[in-house]
Amino acid sequence: MALPFYDHNLYILKAKQEQEAKASDVGYLLESLKTVDVKSIPRTSIVKQLATAIEAGKRATTVKDFVASSGSSSPVKERGALSLSAVKSLVLGEKEDKVGFDSGDEEKLVSLVNALFNVESNFLIRMIVSDLGSPTRRASFAKDLHAAPPCSFVVKLAEVIGSFTTPRRMALFWCRVVDELRRFWKEEKQIPWITLDENPDLKSCLLHQWLQVINCCLARKARRVAASEALDAVLRQASSANEESYVSEATASPVSLLYAKSSTGELILRLGVYHQVENLTMLETGEPVYAPVTQEGPLLTEDLIKETEELVLRRGSMGAGCSQLLSDMQAFKAANPGCILEDFVRWHSPSDWTENDTSSGDDSSPLRGQLSTRMQKEGNLWRELWETAKPLPAVKQTPLYDEDLAVEGILNSLEDIPAAELFEQLFVSLVALGFVMVEPVVATNEDLTKLFFECKEYVVAICQGGACTDKLDDLCQVYETVETMLKRPEEVLRSMKQTTEESPSSGNETKRRFKRLGFIFRGKEGNQKRVPSETEHKSREQSPRQSFSSLFDGKSSLFAKKPPRPDNGTLI
Repeated sequence: MALPFYDHNLYILKAKQEQEAKASDVGYLLESLKTVDVKSIPRTSIVKQLATAIEAGKRATTVKDFVASSGSSSPVKERGALSLSAVKSLVLGEKEDKVGFDSGDEEKLVSLVNALFNVESNFLIRMIVSDLGSPTRRASFAKDLHAAPPCSFVVKLAEVIGSFTTPRRMALFWCRVVDELRRFWKEEKQIPWITLDENPDLKSCLLHQWLQVINCCLARKARRVAASEALDAVLRQASSANEESYVSEATASPVSLLYAKSSTGELILRLGVYHQVENLTMLETGEPVYAPVTQEGPLLTEDLIKETEELVLRRGSMGAGCSQLLSDMQAFKAANPGCILEDFVRWHSPSDWTENDTSSGDDSSPLRGQLSTRMQKEGNLWRELWETAKPLPAVKQTPLYDEDLAVEGILNSLEDIPAAELFEQLFVSLVALGFVMVEPVVATNEDLTKLFFECKEYVVAICQGGACTDKLDDLCQVYETVETMLKRPEEVLRSMKQTTEESPSSGNETKRRFKRLGFIFRGKEGNQKRVPSETEHKSREQSPRQSFSSLFDGKSSLFAKKPPRPDNGTLI
């Protein structure tokens, strides 16, 4: 009797090994990602794999350290409270991580990177139903979680990285992605699925903000090159032509030249002009005031804002503000020959200028008005800067924000990012995509909608409370429940109905629903009971983490910090 049983176990073990070998093949992974259903959400197994990587990433300071680690530490010791599947993934990962990718995977990895960076392909394109109103509302859930916007580059990257079988392979592929980002910057190529010229969205994750800065720097460099070429064309035309003819026939010239008449009557070429300011003329010459092209300010991500605030608190000054003000003054002087400080103040800070009351007949001031009290004080910073400012177009000034230096710093940060921090941002972004896709689908069923919003509010409460990494198992189970709502809604409804019939008198409906759903959809592994070891008991007693089902008992404060629900019943 023992022989058939042994043979059966061997058969199961062999089939499992073949399945794991197939899943670890890069070619199989690439093909499976290329054929993803546009209506499906990322698989729960991918979300769980990212959760496993977060735990594994805590063993190293940076991704580089994580890749270089020998993998000698025990994941079981470090994570005694993990589910069995997560521990098993870590143990298997320890064995495979020492090898990484095979030599035969190189061509397939290149194809995978190319597919990820090809904006013209349909790689991992998801169809998001637009039943949630405006695009702002559809993207608000990702902002609630501080995640990347749905269908952005970071979300696609999260699904690719989460599809690898071990955390080490995930980290190795991330290093390839950073290398590709460097190549894109060097060749001045736009990162796909990221808006080209948009300031960092501080409500999104830091990864998305960094990529936004890279694309924005590309756009700025292109604008600077165009502005420099236009200015050079104006100077060449002005030097090779008769001044009077171009003043009178400016509209007929290939490049329109603008001149200003100084107080002595001399015509001086305006440089770096953006547009004419309506109803504003220079006080001494009467010439129209033109707004100059000014230097663009720094691109601040949340980490830079924090550093800037700390610097200001330590030094007690805003040095960068003075540099910007001086740059604007120089650009204004170049665009408005013959101007004075009062002209600049009237354009740059109108609240610091007061016009004389002409109705009273008081025209004693030759400037038709006066500066504010703070501008007239002795030693005023604006006047000191104005006296040192030289007429110089913005494009010819020393850049206040060095795009090359900024992007190099971001690329270095991407290389040195803590592994756990990287995987956490990918994890949360992928979870956000799943919820955004499922919401309009379940909106037609009242029972499913109620349960969905309970899941949604739970995820928001955990992520906004900073407890994401402490409740990874629970978040994965919630995501699995939501995935089941999309794939097999009839099973969810049947389970909910059965639970209600079995316990009609129970007052805590939410607790019963989640317990029932967790029992059914957690899989066979969740139904296997075993006695925890003494070490695991101690680990769980010391850990503040709770199991997902226990969060809905009478002592739970799960929704104590949940955000208020809008009037229409949709969480924004």
